[in-house]
Amino acid sequence: MNINSLRALRAQGQHEEARLEALAILDASPDDATLLYETACLHDYLGLEVEAIPFYRRAIAAGLEGDDRRGAFLGLGSTCRTLGRHEEALAVFDEGQAQFPEAEDLRVFRAMALHNVGRSKEAIESLLGVIARTSADPSIVNYRRAIELYAQDIERSW
Repeated sequence: MNINSLRALRAQGQHEEARLEALAILDASPDDATLLYETACLHDYLGLEVEAIPFYRRAIAAGLEGDDRRGAFLGLGSTCRTLGRHEEALAVFDEGQAQFPEAEDLRVFRAMALHNVGRSKEAIESLLGVIARTSADPSIVNYRRAIELYAQDIERSW
């Protein structure tokens, strides 16, 4: 079995089978970054968040690249946040943002962690920035400049 076979099992909804196969394959290839990432995702999907974390960390440390690397930061940070490890989640998102400064998905999840650590003003400002940059909704586009200004300081009054 290989990574494509694992992905095929996932696509067929056979997540537990894929997880068990991934663990078996890892015995032979313990430093395969992509396999580690897939294993983390499978654990996460199955609600095994605590078990997923070391796989995410090992995948990143093993040199995972590209979209999978960005996904590993997102998965790891989100999982830490889900488990109530908010400061750890924020640190993961900060590291991910440093490596992927254009990744709006990381910015959105980072905003949730900011709220969890009591930095709600910063969280709202960040989310407003994402909305201003990414929305194509005409009612948002019409107010983009105002939204961008509030993203700089939500408490600013005119």
